[in-house]
Amino acid sequence: MLWTTKGSLLIRPELGVGFLLLSFLGTGMLAVSTKLPQLRPPPCRPHQTSCHQATGLQMGILYLSLYLIALGTGGLKSSVSGFGTDQFDGNDPKEKAQMAYFFNRFFFFISTGTLLAVTVLVYIQDEVGRSWAYGICSVSMFSAILIFLSGTKRYRYKKSVGSPIVHIFQVLVASFKKRNVEFPSSIGYLYEDAPESSRILHTDQFRCLDRAAVVVEGDFPGANGAAVSMPPNPWRLSSVTRVEEVKMMVKLLPIWATTIIFWTTYAQMITFSVEQASTMERTIGGFMIPAGSLTVFFVAAILISLGVYDRVIMPFWKKWKGKPGFTNLQRIALGLVLSTFGMAASALIERKRLSVAKAAGPTTPTLPVSVFYLIPQFFLVGAGEAFIYTGQLDFFITQSPKGMKTMSTGLFLTTLSLGFFISSFLVSIVKRVTRTRGRQGWLADNINFGRLDLFYGLLAILSLINFVAYLVCAVWYKPQVNLKPVVEMENNKMGNGSMQAEERV
Repeated sequence: MLWTTKGSLLIRPELGVGFLLLSFLGTGMLAVSTKLPQLRPPPCRPHQTSCHQATGLQMGILYLSLYLIALGTGGLKSSVSGFGTDQFDGNDPKEKAQMAYFFNRFFFFISTGTLLAVTVLVYIQDEVGRSWAYGICSVSMFSAILIFLSGTKRYRYKKSVGSPIVHIFQVLVASFKKRNVEFPSSIGYLYEDAPESSRILHTDQFRCLDRAAVVVEGDFPGANGAAVSMPPNPWRLSSVTRVEEVKMMVKLLPIWATTIIFWTTYAQMITFSVEQASTMERTIGGFMIPAGSLTVFFVAAILISLGVYDRVIMPFWKKWKGKPGFTNLQRIALGLVLSTFGMAASALIERKRLSVAKAAGPTTPTLPVSVFYLIPQFFLVGAGEAFIYTGQLDFFITQSPKGMKTMSTGLFLTTLSLGFFISSFLVSIVKRVTRTRGRQGWLADNINFGRLDLFYGLLAILSLINFVAYLVCAVWYKPQVNLKPVVEMENNKMGNGSMQAEERV
């Protein structure tokens, strides 16, 4: 669900409804296309030697449906969490404490939806029909629109102050133009025009960007004596607050880079684990568990981890340490540790499965080893996802400028997409390097002939190295203090920068 956030290009709440409508239309088109014979090719029977290909119209409707869903989902995901935090006042201790619970419960309900999708909807899709499953998604999305609209009068909205990307480039361009300008003797001479209530304290990191706030001759067009007739060109002169906002975004990048590997391991887990499960004993009584349905253990691990953390760990931590749970960086670290142990457990379990395959014969359709051996790796990586997702979400929203929440949320979501891209790249590299004449390498088409355990071991080593790099970045990172008003500081620091600028002019 998408709403107004300060600095976002999406200024009106109606645009949020627009993205919801896109998802509604996409799922609705899928429901209709799977129901009407004219919009889908005839089913391919087992005895048929050739199947009818989809027509251009049928493929066009399919792709249009998927693109509508993708566009709607992208718009929603990049803003819903930022808007949720806008409902809490960071200057109010009580509301700030409630915000800590928001991230956990936000992801808890997302995971609940995922659980319903991989269980109830999959069952309806297989036993009743795809059109019914997509139809339920459409009705659910339309219900979400109505629920959202019912609360529009109660939401807190923040006015847009322009594009955050433009603000970032303005600071970069201004600092580059003044790359040869000397720093003033005191930071009090740096330009500042932001209201005291929204100023950000100056920091010493990335001093090169401070040049954007150094006042030089010509920064105030039309200046005559002490009177400034026109505001400065933002591409030549930026305020300290604007520079600090850019610094805050730059400081996010090392943490951003060291969390990508988690989603790489996650991508491998949800793909190769299904292949592993398809070769193992999956029957309970007379019921065979579908290999793809084992992802429910991921979701179960997330729900259990979030529930325990929300109802047990956070209250305990608050009584013991006086803080509402772990910090966002601690949660990210815990998620990386759990995923590393998950990969190590996966390697050991796969070695066990391969030993059984060797004894029973690699061509045996179902190996005499229970699929429940995979549960430890599911729970370790799933619990890791619960902590790293909420930690990343909290970190990228609370440690970014108020005007760049939507942008920072998008930055967080890129770790997911890049993790999956790197996953595909890593698989192709491993296949190419380990494949030899007469052997298919670690990642064989039939995993009973491959060495998936070595691949999991490689991921565990990469995860461990990445965790060490993350610790270095986390120690280097200096959290931004709450955006408090800047005091005069004895008239020597960060006073009224505009008055000081006038004196220099």
